[in-house]
Amino acid sequence: MNPAAIMKLMSAKNRFRDNHPKFVAFLSAVYAKGIEEGTVIEITVTKPGQDPMTANIKVQQSDLELMQELRELAK
Repeated sequence: MNPAAIMKLMSAKNRFRDNHPKFVAFLSAVYAKGIEEGTVIEITVTKPGQDPMTANIKVQQSDLELMQELRELAK
């Protein structure tokens, strides 16, 4: 990955953190307790005037490996 792309990604990460501090704190608390294989992650999206949409995943070992690689990239 080239340095300009890394800088752009880091800037976007910092902007997201500044815009959504409670969500980032939530994710930090979840990661601090650890995510293990078999954990269910669920997300709901509610658009104005529409019914909520919900999906979930059951975490697999390959998901944990991907999350670790992304965390290392974000450092």
